[in-house]
Amino acid sequence: MQKTPYYSYNLGTLPKGCQLCVKGSKLVLFVTGICSLHCYFCPISDKKYNKDVIYADEWKISNDKELLEEARLIKAEGAGITGGDPLARTERTAKYIKLLKKRFGKKFHIHLYTPLNLVDENKLKKLYAAGLDEIRFHPNLDHKRNWLKITMAKKYKWKVGVEIPVIPTKEKQIKEMIDFIKDKVDFLNMNELEYSDTNASNLYKLGFRVKDSISYGIKGSHELALKLLKYAEGKIRNAHYCTAKLKDGVQLANRIKRRAKNAAKDYDIISKEGMLIRGAVYLSSLKPGIGYRKKLEKISTKNKKSIIRQLSIIKNQLKKDFKIKNNLIDIDRSKLRILTSIRIINKIKDKINDCLLKNWVKDKKLLKSKKDLCLAIVEEYPTWDQTEISVEFL
Repeated sequence: MQKTPYYSYNLGTLPKGCQLCVKGSKLVLFVTGICSLHCYFCPISDKKYNKDVIYADEWKISNDKELLEEARLIKAEGAGITGGDPLARTERTAKYIKLLKKRFGKKFHIHLYTPLNLVDENKLKKLYAAGLDEIRFHPNLDHKRNWLKITMAKKYKWKVGVEIPVIPTKEKQIKEMIDFIKDKVDFLNMNELEYSDTNASNLYKLGFRVKDSISYGIKGSHELALKLLKYAEGKIRNAHYCTAKLKDGVQLANRIKRRAKNAAKDYDIISKEGMLIRGAVYLSSLKPGIGYRKKLEKISTKNKKSIIRQLSIIKNQLKKDFKIKNNLIDIDRSKLRILTSIRIINKIKDKINDCLLKNWVKDKKLLKSKKDLCLAIVEEYPTWDQTEISVEFL
């Protein structure tokens, strides 16, 4: 057993899916939140849990173009397909595998996670024909009746693995599973059990607690994982224990940095963590604050178009009056604001309202007073949802 540079531990060789994952070069394709199982430790968020929605990383997508754009923005070398259960929507899953392979080539590595209850010969055949490179099964540790389904996957020329959360109370069951799969899979991947907003209540009721005040990792999971790796020596050639720190401090961090390089505009500053620092002009009624996200979500399509037209007029006037180049000012149609550089926002902060009011004093629908606009310097994630880290109002 050896410690990796990614805060994890392994025996043998890291699976290809994991190798790309730690680089941040794997797109996370959430194909559906539908799943016939309702595991008490499931970490899926409320906006996805048991809902038939599709996400490419943080982007809730509605068409193929958006999926391919997200892959481009992170310079993806592969994709990890997850859910819910991807086999609950096998045709959709196979379609996306084909799409990604066609667009990015055969070397674009795709792996998939699925429990065993929906696995059958027909579904496996479709996934393999679509081009899936690696399949990872989640066996139910308390019910062995489906474990034999793992052997069905070995007839195909892909990598077969088992991936499970390390539940501190399941040492006996996990050892039994290791003994069962030792000659049936190419690798075993174990994840540190973590709290999430959705599983916290269930885990707490069962007596699980976080290991310390700065971690979402569950007490006892780390220690058991190391013990299980030792148990797997000589039985499974390739075994990996993925810590909570790897997922947040390495995998996500690296993907964020990759996306920042491609998503950043000419007016953005990229921090060393991959965050975007930029200037923003908000309509005062839509500035960040309590209930900000919900307020944006409730705006109708018709009103959104009206707001964008209003912002376009303001943007064009700013460009004219302050001689701002086209590449240094833009309208954010998602968060309904104008974006520009920190330098420009500082330059115009004391003059912007006077300038706009002077030009459009007759247009009461556009601006009624100096308080109608709000300027800020923001630091936020380069992801589709652009989660704010900090907002400094000027």
